[in-house]
Amino acid sequence: MREVVVEADGGSRGNPGPAGYGAVVLDPATGETLAETAEFIGVATNNVAEYKGLVAGLKAARELFPDATVHVRMDSKLVVEQMSGRWKIKHPDMKPLAAEAGRVFPSGRVRYEWIPRERNKHADRLANEAMDAGKRGRPWEPSGSTAALDASAARNAATPPPSGPPGDATAGAARARAALTASTSTGSGTTASQPTASTGGTGTGAWPGAVTRPTAPGTVQDDGLFALPEGEREDGLSGLPGEGLSGLPEGSLSAAEEAIADSVASGDFEAEAGALALTGHAARSASVGPDTAPPTPAGPAGPAVVPPAPAGLVPGTASVGPAPAAAPAPAAAAHPQAPAAPRQGWTGPDMGAPATFVLLRHGETALTPEKRFSGSGGSDPELSAAGLRQAEAVAEALAARGTIQEIVSSPLTRCRQTAGAVAARLGLDVRVEQGLRETDFGVWEGLTFGEVRERHPEDLDAWLASPKAAPTGGGESFATVARRVAATRDRLTAAYAGRTVLLVTHVTPIKTLVRLALGAPPESLFRMELSAASISAVAYYADGNASVRLLNDTSHLR
Repeated sequence: MREVVVEADGGSRGNPGPAGYGAVVLDPATGETLAETAEFIGVATNNVAEYKGLVAGLKAARELFPDATVHVRMDSKLVVEQMSGRWKIKHPDMKPLAAEAGRVFPSGRVRYEWIPRERNKHADRLANEAMDAGKRGRPWEPSGSTAALDASAARNAATPPPSGPPGDATAGAARARAALTASTSTGSGTTASQPTASTGGTGTGAWPGAVTRPTAPGTVQDDGLFALPEGEREDGLSGLPGEGLSGLPEGSLSAAEEAIADSVASGDFEAEAGALALTGHAARSASVGPDTAPPTPAGPAGPAVVPPAPAGLVPGTASVGPAPAAAPAPAAAAHPQAPAAPRQGWTGPDMGAPATFVLLRHGETALTPEKRFSGSGGSDPELSAAGLRQAEAVAEALAARGTIQEIVSSPLTRCRQTAGAVAARLGLDVRVEQGLRETDFGVWEGLTFGEVRERHPEDLDAWLASPKAAPTGGGESFATVARRVAATRDRLTAAYAGRTVLLVTHVTPIKTLVRLALGAPPESLFRMELSAASISAVAYYADGNASVRLLNDTSHLR
């Protein structure tokens, strides 16, 4: 089946004011312009013009290829999110236009993607040509258009966008990294997921953003990638003033919606789901109790405590965990009614070298760039060509640094392939651990978020509103996964005390390990970016405390 790309835009000089739209149909393989359309529509708003541009672009594509599949790219988050089914359409002027756009092609043959405005120059230029023509009292004429030439010249002159693997956050992640860099250079605070920087330099072979510490003579300490400087261990949970459990300043939900809309390009279904979770989990982020937080045996719990940072503390790191138990808890205590209070502060005894888990998400599969649910109950896909390249890249990076001592993998094919690539480079064996498998998404397996919204809206709303709700068809809830992952964590930390272990696993297990280490609420799963073949790290000490060292590092893929 033929695929085409439709890029559309609309504008209003006044909002409302004189308005026009433009749309272009492109060949996805060559970038060749197949059709252009534009029109001055009189006085209207930006959103009306954008929707009219979408309708015109879809109709132009249908005239060329009635049986095609269509990839729509627009710089309007509103239109993209509403047409994808993630945001409700409330404005009366938008509803008939959205309905008209939905009738041009069957919904299963159209997918939507938000792109930055600088990547939508062609359609933007067409819309401006239409408005210019309307100002002169004339219709837009294709023969007089220079939009294709202008767009080509702009692409050639523009600075190349941030590169990265398919499924990695591109422009949005680059802006976030730049903001974090600027914040660090001016001495402002950092969040717990931000990589720490050594004050003494990382040295040759050190992981970007990691800190190194010297190994004491006679010890077997080989976790320099993800370790803290000697004597600088902290047991308190750091945070930013004025931020709640959701990690967002008060009144920032609309800004968060836009940030989540940006992040759906990552290929992470949870980031996509986060736009709707803002009215589910996040609404209760200020009061999380035993009814909303999944019980996790021996897992960190308790509210965030923000003590003043003492001098010399490395910024950007956090740890929290339960007090050490004198004996294993009885079975009845596996589901406590109230969270145990963790030991806080920076003055606890050094319990020796921690078990350090380097958390590697598997490389891409064919389902990853399409943002489809892919868990442990589906087709068990293999790595794609891009995923195999990612696995080799991460294997090379880990081999160059030489800190990994053991490898443990999820049983699913994509993880075993990724782990195998690393093991071949390091000369290690791979142990398979069933507890590291991905969530079972029931009948949602293989579907996009929009398709689930269309077919199972009530089940999806319940899943977004509670960590105890399971996907349609008997899948696993996030509470169930949290219990499984916490039990697996406890087994592995006991088996690999003082060693650095590579865990090759999936989105939900990695995010769950990070969430539990931070003592964060269940809705924090929707607040983390996790790219294919990315690396995160958590260290676990003998007294039960944990320290997040790294989150979503993809520098080895650039």
